[in-house]
Amino acid sequence: MTSLTHSLFEAERDFTHNLWLSTPNYIAAEIAADLGFSRVLYDIEHGPFDLTKMFEYFAFCKALGLQIYAKVLAPERSAVQSALDFGADAVLIPHVQSAADAERVCAFAKYPPLGDRSVSSGRVTRYQSGSTQFYAEQNCATRCIPVIETAGALDDIDAIAALPCVDAIFVGPTDLALRRGRGAYRFCEESTSDVLRCVRAAKAAGKPWIFPAWTSLELGLARKHGAEFCFCINEFRVLRQGMEAATARFSAARS
Repeated sequence: MTSLTHSLFEAERDFTHNLWLSTPNYIAAEIAADLGFSRVLYDIEHGPFDLTKMFEYFAFCKALGLQIYAKVLAPERSAVQSALDFGADAVLIPHVQSAADAERVCAFAKYPPLGDRSVSSGRVTRYQSGSTQFYAEQNCATRCIPVIETAGALDDIDAIAALPCVDAIFVGPTDLALRRGRGAYRFCEESTSDVLRCVRAAKAAGKPWIFPAWTSLELGLARKHGAEFCFCINEFRVLRQGMEAATARFSAARS
């Protein structure tokens, strides 16, 4: 998907059917696919994903028809390439510090001559050698998305968005708030200003932008300013909210 705008139907679908997972939860993936979710983001950076589990889990989710967006463990070659070699449709790269840093690490997601991704004759190539056409197609088909969550990345956002190896921009407002001295994230004028700075840079570079929107306020911001899609449902939040609701019902029944 390359358009910066969608029909109302497509926007509603994208905003509601994208799930954030922090564990290799097979049941959650099955439920998401059954409910028509199109994308799942796997937070490898903060979750218990070892390489073997990731290899198996990605195959399972691809078989369900889910697109895989992998927030990799670190801005390092092995982390970026493993996620792509195992079948991720996109990699989100955390902790980008500057335009120079983004240029270095985003190159790991693209085959030469565009980038510096190493070749593996594995799942992506169907366990055979790839062709020149295959590598070119892979460069177009898989997405490299830096996460804008540091003050340095925000300062360099225009240069980062314009990099040839960057396919979209992911805004991380929670970390941005902390790293820009505002304390815990809240939806406010300062945080909105950071997001819109990223939006302007992405649009100027002809790139989409993506957002984690956990509240109706954030969803409204994303829709108003043409986010390609949002991740709106978080595995841990759903579990906690479900348990809180059950606890409240139990307490009410006892009173």
